[in-house]
Amino acid sequence: MPVLGVVPARLGSSRLPRKPLLSLAGEPLILRVIRRVVEAGVCDRVVVATDAREIAAVVERAGYEAVLTSAEHQSGTERVAEVVGSKSFSSYEVVLNVQGDEPLVAPAALHGAVARVRGGDPIGTAAGDLDRAFAGDPNRVKVVTDSRGRAVYFSRAPIPFDRDATGDVIYHQHVGVYAYTREALDRWLRLAPVPEERVT
Repeated sequence: MPVLGVVPARLGSSRLPRKPLLSLAGEPLILRVIRRVVEAGVCDRVVVATDAREIAAVVERAGYEAVLTSAEHQSGTERVAEVVGSKSFSSYEVVLNVQGDEPLVAPAALHGAVARVRGGDPIGTAAGDLDRAFAGDPNRVKVVTDSRGRAVYFSRAPIPFDRDATGDVIYHQHVGVYAYTREALDRWLRLAPVPEERVT
């Protein structure tokens, strides 16, 4: 099952405008991300999906592939779906979405997410242990999983809540990686957002 890697990137980030083009150790962030994904060796093809010609030009000058997408998308997932829906990418049954602000994403996270899909799950993602000192940081998305390691709930709040202040609660930080089958991606986008999505 060939894997298409897509890195969504837009200029108009509300928290950090022009984020993909900001310099990280002398190089635009988006180039750090796409290089990391390519070097992980899990994808058969990797593209940056962006609404900005400026980002596409930077990516292409560095020898990578970029696809221009609509500026109307509300999420990176919608941007990825536009790419996947074009004829140029119709042969890919597994899609790996790596957020454009993950320059240090662990190759194991990429391989693990894809392995979940190849193993029969429609969607795979990744998380790692989070130092409890950062549990209250809203910039770190926390995830609660079930006994099989499947995500139950995501939040920017400290979950699970340490009600008795025992210090025994283990926190997991979600990593900006999603793998899905083409069918699962299509189904996900057809679902109406639930109220919790808008407030967490």
